[in-house]
Amino acid sequence: MKFTPLCFLIILFAGCDQTSQPKLVENSGYAQGSTYQIKYLTSKNQNFAEEIEVIFQEIDQSMSTYVPTSLISGVNKSGVWVEVDDRFLEVLNRSIEIAEETSGDFDPTVGSLVAIWGFGFEEVRRDVDTEIIEEVKSKTGYASIQINGNKVMIPEGFSLDFNALAQGYTVDVIAEYLENSGIQNYMVEVGGEVRTLGVNEKGNIWTIGVDKPQNEIDREDRFQFILELKDAGLATSGNYRKYWVDEKTGNKYSHTINPHSGTPALNRLLSASIITNNTMDADAYATVCMVKGLEDCKAFLESKDELEGYLVYTNDTGAWEVYTTPGFESYIKN
Repeated sequence: MKFTPLCFLIILFAGCDQTSQPKLVENSGYAQGSTYQIKYLTSKNQNFAEEIEVIFQEIDQSMSTYVPTSLISGVNKSGVWVEVDDRFLEVLNRSIEIAEETSGDFDPTVGSLVAIWGFGFEEVRRDVDTEIIEEVKSKTGYASIQINGNKVMIPEGFSLDFNALAQGYTVDVIAEYLENSGIQNYMVEVGGEVRTLGVNEKGNIWTIGVDKPQNEIDREDRFQFILELKDAGLATSGNYRKYWVDEKTGNKYSHTINPHSGTPALNRLLSASIITNNTMDADAYATVCMVKGLEDCKAFLESKDELEGYLVYTNDTGAWEVYTTPGFESYIKN
C-alpha cells in the first residue's frame, strides 16, 4: 500500500523450543508494499495464514490507492457518491477526528499533494512551484468530505490518502482477529508498525528493536532503542528512507506532507516513535509529530496522557539528540 517499505523495526525473538507448549506459529510475507511478520502462541495447532491473507486483500480492496478497483480509487474519481464498507468508514472517521484534533496537521485529503511531490501511485515527480502548490492545495481539506450513511463523496479534484494510518489499522484488524480466535499471546508487525499482547514463546514480554534514523542499516550498530512492548501498539515515522533528491538543487524531499504548506515537512525531527493502545492511532500520531516538528510535537505529547513518544532530532550543530516522554522510558530495555 505504501510507496516503499519503511524498515524501521525488527522483532527480536529467541528460537522456538520444539518441545514447549503452546506452539509458536509464524506467518510472514509481503503485503501492502512492505513485509509483515506475525507470531502467536496456540495450543490448538492453529494457523491463520490464509485468514491473514484474506484480511490483507480485503483492506487493499477497500483503501489502497494502488488498486484501481478499490473503494478509495472509486471515491477519488471524485464528484460522485460511492458506497464503502465498514472498514473504510472506520478509517475515514478516525482520520477526520484526528484532523480536527490537530487543527489540520493530519489530513486524509492530501492525496493530490502527495502525487505532485512524487510519492503517489504513478511515482512521477513534476516541477513544483508556488502556483502549482496553491492550485493543488485548494483541492484539499478534510472539511469538504461528505458522508451519508455508508456513502462517501469528495469534491472534484480532491483525493483521499490513508497511507498515514492504513498499515497501523491493518495491524489492529489482524490483532483483533487473533484475539477473537482465542489467541492471547501475539505480535503483529506490518511495515514496521506493531502491536503485541501477552508474551512470547519463552514467557517474556515481546522485545522490539527500532532502527536508527539513517539511510542505511548498520548491522553492527542497528538499533536506536530496544524496548519491551506489552499489550500496546507502536509506530515510527521518519523522513530518512522514503524520499527523493532533486539532482539539480540537491534538495531532499520527504514523503510526509505538511497539509498547511502543501510541501514536504521540513524540520529538525528525524523520527518519531509513538506508543498507544492501538497501532492505527500510533501510526497517525507519528505522522502528526513529523508535521508539527520538535517543539510543537513535544507540547502535543505532553498534553496527551494516552500517548508516549520517542523523538530523534538534530540540534543546532547537526548532532543527534533524543527526547522521550517519561512513560516511553519505562518501555526501554536496559
